[in-house]
Amino acid sequence: MPSFDIVSRTEMTEVDNAVQGAMREIGTRYDFKGSSSSIERNEQVLQILADDELKLKQVQELLRGHMAKRKVDVRALDFQKPEKAFGNSMRQNVLVKQGVERELAQKIVKTIKGAKMKVQVAIQGDELRVTGKKRDDLQAAIALIKENKFDHPLQYINFRD
Repeated sequence: MPSFDIVSRTEMTEVDNAVQGAMREIGTRYDFKGSSSSIERNEQVLQILADDELKLKQVQELLRGHMAKRKVDVRALDFQKPEKAFGNSMRQNVLVKQGVERELAQKIVKTIKGAKMKVQVAIQGDELRVTGKKRDDLQAAIALIKENKFDHPLQYINFRD
């Protein structure tokens, strides 16, 4: 029976490369001269440190730009609420999303079932398996999911006949 998997994976090596590129640019830009702005990565969390709100916004834009250059979907970044750090500086955590969250998985299942397609969807941990009798049904399911534009980067892998 034909099937495929819906996953959400972010390539962490590309995230590292984007962070290093952004840090290199922070080091060379004139408006960051003498600034203690930085980006650090710990597991799935990026931590942005900046001198003030303006610099924080500039670092965010730099990070988004470098992520886009490295072909990392910016929707995979979840910017948390900025908080005050020591003195007048700002700190912000950015979560790098991995896997399809339970609520999103249920939305996708509901969307496919609502379209009355001849496919079955099973939630398997942080990914979904879609099976059907015909390859065309699976391709229609992929088109339906892409059309709905969920605010999460999704990949379609393991397409098997």
